[in-house]
Amino acid sequence: MATILVMDHTGDTRQSFDPEDSEQLAWANARFAELTSDGYTAAVRRSSGEAALVRALDPTAQETLFYPRLVGG
Repeated sequence: MATILVMDHTGDTRQSFDPEDSEQLAWANARFAELTSDGYTAAVRRSSGEAALVRALDPTAQETLFYPRLVGG
């Protein structure tokens, strides 16, 4: 199972999906598009432990983290 992890003002929300299931994968791709169009940044953790920004859903990633853009003032 892969997980979409969304950080926001309420904390975090986790949504798991099976990348081998075409319906769930389609849902995850749509969710990725929705979150990134809403201004969230997406990142995955690489095997080396480093975080990497992603511009498309990587179904092989164990976890995809979405966090909102920070606004300074």
